[in-house]
Amino acid sequence: MNAEIQQLTDEAKVNAGKLDGIRQEMKTVIVGQHDVIDRLLIALCADGHVLLEGVPGIAKTLTIRTLSECIDCSFKRLQFTPDLLPADILGTRIYNQKDSTFSTVKGPIFSQFILADEINRAPPKVQSALLEAMQEKQVTIQGETHKLGRPFFVLATENPVESEGTYPLPEAQVDRFMFKIQMTYPDKADEVTIIDRFTEGIAITPKKVISAEEILAIQAFTRRVYADPSVKHYVSEIVDATRNPSAYGIDYGRYIALGASPRASIFLVLGGKARAMLDGRGYVIPEDIKAIAHDVLRHRIILNYEGEAEGITTEAVIDRILGVVKVP
Repeated sequence: MNAEIQQLTDEAKVNAGKLDGIRQEMKTVIVGQHDVIDRLLIALCADGHVLLEGVPGIAKTLTIRTLSECIDCSFKRLQFTPDLLPADILGTRIYNQKDSTFSTVKGPIFSQFILADEINRAPPKVQSALLEAMQEKQVTIQGETHKLGRPFFVLATENPVESEGTYPLPEAQVDRFMFKIQMTYPDKADEVTIIDRFTEGIAITPKKVISAEEILAIQAFTRRVYADPSVKHYVSEIVDATRNPSAYGIDYGRYIALGASPRASIFLVLGGKARAMLDGRGYVIPEDIKAIAHDVLRHRIILNYEGEAEGITTEAVIDRILGVVKVP
């Protein structure tokens, strides 16, 4: 290990300690769901956004709210409904009759942590209002452009079961999310802990353990974590296999209508760097890429009607790709 990578590793260990403080504080409130907590931290360090999918009642909203409460940042929860308007999120310009001038009233999007609850309940016009904010970190209100605060982190939830009154997210918006995380039911032991906590009035409020400035410094360091050219080539092959599966001998290829975009490659590398840092390393290894591949790719691989009819899942396709592409 050369001196530069050793120095990066030393810095990574310091940052990993700070992030472990967030992790431990979240665990005082959230029962189980350790993988979900780690994925949220990885996305935050990589300056990405997260789409969290799961059935009702498994603490999706509580998990996201708890993360924001552990960081000294402003937080707003947006409950998406079919009658929501873009101005309800972004804000608007109002006319002041006294001095005959217009002033801007900023909406809740002007917060550092945004919880977009049940995002697929809002119509497409409202969903598209988030696109500029998520990608450019800015908002345009009637021709005026306003920069958003940093860090800016959007965490959206959606219910995979209930389809009545929902609007499928367009691919252009789904692609803005770094991760799509699937939240599952707790196991039996965790279920008992949840019962005890919520039926006996045990209220736990997490403490703020890190500042917004420290998060910004960690995000800047994440990009400095070393990724070897062989790791980047490995990422490019994984993404290329989603677009040209036949070239890799993947028999699921006929079920893929659309492969992953270049954002997948970017987020795989950034996510790998963030995971390495979370593990106290200043360099990326192939296992970092494989660990987050499902979260990065599951919403970027679009299956055709034949694949859906055959019961093929994107998880199975990703498993096959990871099994076929040669690890450096």
